Amino acid sequence: MKKPHLAIFLWTLLGPLLAQEATVPKEVFVSQEVSLSQEATAPKEVFVSQEILALVAVDTIAKPSLEALAFAAVLDSILSASHVVAVPDISYSAQDSMAFFNPSTDSLKSRLSLLDQGTILDSRYNPSLEGVIKMYLRSKRVLIQKMLHRSAYYFPLFERELDALSMPMEIKYLAIVESALNPKARSRVGATGLWQFMYGTGKMMGLEVNNYVDERQDPLKSTQAAFKYLKKLHGMFGDWNLALAAYNSGPGNVRKAIRRAGGVKDFWAIRSFLPRETAGYVPALLTTMYLFEYAENHGFELPKKAAASYATDTIHLKKAISFSQLSKALSLPEQTIEQLNPVYKLGIIPQIEGKPQALRLPSTSTTLFIEQQDSIYAAVAAEMALLKKPFPALQTVGAPLRYRVQSGDYLGKIAQRYGLRVSDIKKWNRLSGNNLSVGQRLTLYPKIFPVSGTQNASAVDQKSTQKSVSKTPSIAADQKTYTVAAGDSLWLIAQKLKGVSVDDLKKWNDIWNNELKPGTTLKLCSCSP
Repeated sequence: MKKPHLAIFLWTLLGPLLAQEATVPKEVFVSQEVSLSQEATAPKEVFVSQEILALVAVDTIAKPSLEALAFAAVLDSILSASHVVAVPDISYSAQDSMAFFNPSTDSLKSRLSLLDQGTILDSRYNPSLEGVIKMYLRSKRVLIQKMLHRSAYYFPLFERELDALSMPMEIKYLAIVESALNPKARSRVGATGLWQFMYGTGKMMGLEVNNYVDERQDPLKSTQAAFKYLKKLHGMFGDWNLALAAYNSGPGNVRKAIRRAGGVKDFWAIRSFLPRETAGYVPALLTTMYLFEYAENHGFELPKKAAASYATDTIHLKKAISFSQLSKALSLPEQTIEQLNPVYKLGIIPQIEGKPQALRLPSTSTTLFIEQQDSIYAAVAAEMALLKKPFPALQTVGAPLRYRVQSGDYLGKIAQRYGLRVSDIKKWNRLSGNNLSVGQRLTLYPKIFPVSGTQNASAVDQKSTQKSVSKTPSIAADQKTYTVAAGDSLWLIAQKLKGVSVDDLKKWNDIWNNELKPGTTLKLCSCSP
């Protein structure tokens, strides 16, 4: 899943430094780039500390290569997230320092060799991997320790689902690279959850999104969807490293890299032909795997397994109820309910006809709710009648719209145009103020669409879009197949079909991205052509 917080490329910075043999500056800012396919906003500047770059000149540890620095930037960008657990108390004796902070090359080679023998992922030793491992052992220990503690809650779930699908257990480490094990993690382009699903991919994998619920934030459902998606990608390429690369950049980019590498289906052989972010993605996973597998050897505190505080049960509710109402009824902190149920966006478990909603609670609270549910629902009904304010109506959320800010635009104007609230636009786009710049891109979830063709509904000018639609050959109502012509796109084809969406076309034709090749025959229905 391609996301901007993973796309930090140190090549832009370090390439010129090598060419000019310049000294390392005290403060360096690196542009955070995003692929054009995601229609990114203007590049975000990310501070790279002097500590990271200064390691190039440190003689006491192995000097990391450019690749190692790039891998470190991938990990650093996600492990420094503010949501992680409290900082543990870590101290080391002088005697342990060398083994913990600066293992010898021979010991790393030996450990990586053992790791490689026990996994189907290619985790053989290479100098780049050594450089980034030592960098994190030296300067990012607290962040790794936080992830170790957080993994105690999520890894048992991942391992159970991986075992059910006969998939490699090492894939559990991918969630650390994707989201730092934060079920509510959200990238600037809308990728969401532990496994960072974009809206379209999540919908394709059966994850529901509405104004109450975002199943991409459901640890169980999103994990099942991610593993099924990865297994399908593995079926495409026959190699887990390539499947992981495709998860990050899309199968189209991996196929393209394989062609450019002469047809070789090996990650390390095609790596130079992959997007820069993806080139560092698999090595970032391998680095994380090493740090977790050999955590004790490097002085990290292993998390306690099956801690009592994690003992929970799931029940299905008959009626709508809010987290605050549950908190009062069960004498349970609202924050605990929210942490155990990240799928609910508004802090309300809705009532949806024919679809009971799941609620996860500590085991003792679950028993209490079952025993007192009638009185709890009665108290909720009395409270809602007194407030005379019902819960919001259920609304299905459509695919996000990428809006390009035009001259004269301001948040209130855009919000009115699409039936939204300014506060929602600011939340979706992480805006701290009200200032906008011309050309800036915003993610919107419209409730209404402007009728006027002069309104900017996307990054593509509507006049040229309408012209393109008219050039697309007409399609009969009963037509079952369509041959792709030059200039066609899934969106243009869908516009010619009543009641058919881009997602429908992708599902019927087993398409995982938006790439179309002229001459390809598409199915226009779920029927046999």
